[in-house]
Amino acid sequence: MRILVAEDDVRMASRLQRGLSEDGQSVDVVADGQTAIWQATEVEYDAIVLDLMLPGFDGFEVCRRLREANRWAPVLILTARTGLEDRIRGLDSGADDYLAKPFSFGELSARLRALMRRGAPARPTVLSAGSLRLDPALRSAWRNDQLLELSAKEFALLELFLRHPDEVLTRSRILDHVWDFAYDGVSNVVDQYVAYLRRKVDRPFGVEQIETVRGAGYRLLRVPRPAGDRVDDDGAISRSGGPGNAASATGSLETG
Repeated sequence: MRILVAEDDVRMASRLQRGLSEDGQSVDVVADGQTAIWQATEVEYDAIVLDLMLPGFDGFEVCRRLREANRWAPVLILTARTGLEDRIRGLDSGADDYLAKPFSFGELSARLRALMRRGAPARPTVLSAGSLRLDPALRSAWRNDQLLELSAKEFALLELFLRHPDEVLTRSRILDHVWDFAYDGVSNVVDQYVAYLRRKVDRPFGVEQIETVRGAGYRLLRVPRPAGDRVDDDGAISRSGGPGNAASATGSLETG
């Protein structure tokens, strides 16, 4: 497996390169943030060991830029900065793990093996679909650049939809993810909250992005439709006030 080490301390970088190489890994070493970004975007690494206090761009910025560039190699932050705020900021910038110096090389090696077992699936720090964006760390969501005022449950519901765009979510699955076992309320709570969410994220902006899939559940479209479009039972999209336009669709849908 190929690992990038971004560390400006020569002795520490040499120690890491030697130890990881003895573990059977192929190791590249860089000493500044700009080179780390360039190297990690040009080479498909299996993992990245990243110091925070790099010259040029610091580790936070390196990690943020890599995620914005859709580079998803697991990142382990290795640093002497052990404050809680630094750990939170590092993880929220897109890192996958955080290990403080001084450290045991055996633990570092085990953490890297665990990260590499997970692979490198896309895991953006900001979720988006069309003009909708949601930042779980900031607990904020926007349509275009307008901040959306959402309750805690509405936010959790929108986050679930954005993590599964174009995927039909059943009511039971939504209940399992947004409500806990202690919930013993009305049976149509999912329908109620989907309606609340539509009134805040769709209708004020003249779009329809959350749709009902009859007999199945709900789906958030990756690309919203203009308000007034409807998908008929035969799969054709019709637009109120104008001629219908043919389009393929799966299932029988309604958006109201």
